Amino acid sequence: MKNKGWIIFFIVVLFANLIAVYLGNEILRYVTKPLLMPLLVIYFVSAVKFFSSSLKKWITLALVFSWLGDVLLIFDEAGEIFFIAGLVAFLWAHIWYIFFFQAIAKNENIGSKTLLVLPGLFLLGILIDVLDPSSLGVLKWPVEIYGVILMTMLTGALHMGYIKKKWFGLLIISGALLFVISDSMLALNKFYKPFEYAGVLIMLTYGIAQLLITIGAVRYITSTSKQ
Repeated sequence: MKNKGWIIFFIVVLFANLIAVYLGNEILRYVTKPLLMPLLVIYFVSAVKFFSSSLKKWITLALVFSWLGDVLLIFDEAGEIFFIAGLVAFLWAHIWYIFFFQAIAKNENIGSKTLLVLPGLFLLGILIDVLDPSSLGVLKWPVEIYGVILMTMLTGALHMGYIKKKWFGLLIISGALLFVISDSMLALNKFYKPFEYAGVLIMLTYGIAQLLITIGAVRYITSTSKQ
C-alpha cells in the first residue's frame, strides 16, 4: 500500500471510531481505537524508511506510547489505575515529541523563544483555575504534572514556526494545538462538567492532531535527510 493509502485507511478507521463513540457501540470502539496509532506508525515508517535521520526514533516512540495510552484509557472506567497508567503513557509520548522538536530546533539553529512559553502558561493557568482540586482527588498532582509536560510540548511545537520549511512547521503546530485542545476537553469532561458529544470531539481532535504531527514530521524528514 502506498503511503497515502495508509493515511486514507487511518481516516476511515478514525471515522468508524467516531461513529462507535457517538452510537455507544463499545465493540466497534474497542476494535477501532487500538488500530489508529499502529496505522500512523506504519505510514510513518514506510514513508521515511529510505531516509537516514536520527529524528525518526522520536516520532516512532511518541506514536507507540500514544497507542499504549489509547489502550489503557479504554479501560479507565474499570479502575483509576488504568487512567493513571494511560496518563503516564501519554506523558512519555509528549516527552518524545519534545525531544523531536528540540532536535529540529538544534538542526535549524532556532534559539529559545521565551515569549512562546506564554500561550502554554496561559492555557495551563486556565485549566488549573477551572478544575476543582476536590474533583481531582489523588489525581491532582499527576494531572498537573501532565499539564506542565503537555504545555512544554506545545511550546516546543510553536518553535517549529521558525523552521525553513514553514508549511511543515505549520502542520506540526496545528497538530500540537489540537492535541492540547483534545486533552483539555478530556480533563474538563472528566473532572469539571461532562458535556454533549465530548467523546466524539475528544477523539476527533486527537486523531487529527496525531495525523498532522506525523505528516509534518514525514515532510520534514524526507525534505532534509539523505536517502
